Amino acid sequence: MDEKSAADSASRSSAQRLCDALAAMLQQQVSGDPPQALTATTLCELAGISRNALYRFHPNILQALREAQQRHRHRPDAAKGVVRQLRRENDALREQLAKLAALIDHYFAAWQESQLLVQRRERELAELRRNVKPQVVPIRP
Repeated sequence: MDEKSAADSASRSSAQRLCDALAAMLQQQVSGDPPQALTATTLCELAGISRNALYRFHPNILQALREAQQRHRHRPDAAKGVVRQLRRENDALREQLAKLAALIDHYFAAWQESQLLVQRRERELAELRRNVKPQVVPIRP
């Protein structure tokens, strides 16, 4: 095998790996899986080639990546779905927060009431102690 056919073979295998990696990245974007970033770096890491090789030898795959990035940026339906989900979660959290605030108000009012009751009882006890004169009672008759 001469050098040119070896280079063509390596080039085809790297091109195939790039195509497979790009297809996997796009599949993740479509499915509900957490997507990887649609970047040349991620593509090259998945394919196991250098970015220089991507830019130098595979302009068609680079163009496909750029088109995929453009399509992904202009997908308002996916963004709207995420926004709707976040708003639902936000509403649920606000409802829980309102309930917690009501509980805090309730327990604070109960604490204040019990504090006032304790203070009143302490004043009554102090007044009773002032009014009652201690008497010494002999233990032996």
